[in-house]
Amino acid sequence: MTMKTFKLRIYPNATQQIQFERNFGMCRFVWNELLNMQTKRHENGGKYINEFGMNYLLKPLKQEYPWLKEADATSLQGVSHNLHLAFQKLFKKHAGYPKFKSKRFARPAYRSNAVNSNIVLVDDAHIRLPKVGVIRFRTGQLPDGRIKTATVVRSSMGKYYVLVASDVEIASWPKTDALVGIDMGIANLAITSDCKKYVTKRFDKILAKKKRYWEKRLARRRRQAEKEIAWDKHLKAVAPRQLSDFKNYMKAKVMVAKFSEKVANQRRDYLQKISTELVSRYDVIKLEDLKTKGLLRNHNLARAIANQAWRELRQMLAYKAAWYGKQVITVSTYKTSQRCSVCGYDDGKHELSVREWTCPQCHTHHDRDINAAKNILAA
Repeated sequence: MTMKTFKLRIYPNATQQIQFERNFGMCRFVWNELLNMQTKRHENGGKYINEFGMNYLLKPLKQEYPWLKEADATSLQGVSHNLHLAFQKLFKKHAGYPKFKSKRFARPAYRSNAVNSNIVLVDDAHIRLPKVGVIRFRTGQLPDGRIKTATVVRSSMGKYYVLVASDVEIASWPKTDALVGIDMGIANLAITSDCKKYVTKRFDKILAKKKRYWEKRLARRRRQAEKEIAWDKHLKAVAPRQLSDFKNYMKAKVMVAKFSEKVANQRRDYLQKISTELVSRYDVIKLEDLKTKGLLRNHNLARAIANQAWRELRQMLAYKAAWYGKQVITVSTYKTSQRCSVCGYDDGKHELSVREWTCPQCHTHHDRDINAAKNILAA
């Protein structure tokens, strides 16, 4: 059995939208309360409370704040689970300390666990969710198998989605006995050791002009709105306006989010097609272990590197390989572009402008990216 997630676009009515928004807020509130409790315990010399301990604290929290009973109970347990994972990253991987979630910047989402058939596909167009009821949905692929969780998410465009994770049986694809090394690049997204190049598509540049048009208006309307809010406070208005009360500002904000979402969807679709093709053609895929964080410090190439989404492509290859019985291996990037893939001679560091070079020892003429892909395959 393999865990697979299906994304459904749902269309809640007004009452259901209010319930979703309340659940988002209650999950955020519980996160902040539990995090505050953990922080104070640490300051007073107390020990960390694990996930089960935090679940036990949900009952007295509901007694203190009765409105929390309106939330899906499993979604609040999911909050303690996520906070536990955040602390585990802090303890084991030395990640940053968990942060409080603000209403303005928190991701509007919550996860429900499937218990006693509380999450059910009614038919091919409706799904029943706990505390909300039956909702109409649309999708390209219907969920199958045993449903484990359902995560409700609201996008920046105001669209609602539910991510249904279920255990499914996935048949392995036929073996091809083929191996490939893949070098990640900027001019070309991916270059294989058998000389195939997947070109880079700058989706961000295609819509840059239209997006910039609305970004300028968003900034200008925000400044104007903040001036009017400050004037309301100066006059000591009973109910000073918020940014969400300015319709022109909200319209520009939605338009900027629309173009950002479109760029992300186009990029994701392109990566899905590339990863599916690679997994179907090769049994073993070798990738270089790129440290993107360090590469982004180059401000001349930061935007182009971010557009490539190398990590997202790597994640797609990894989970698809696990589904279909293939293998993905990461190797070190050490001198993959410097060594000759024929004789192994180290020609030293090449500048990024050098795309082709000839080996001084065996006189083989190399394409820089294809030579690196062959070295990755041989690593």
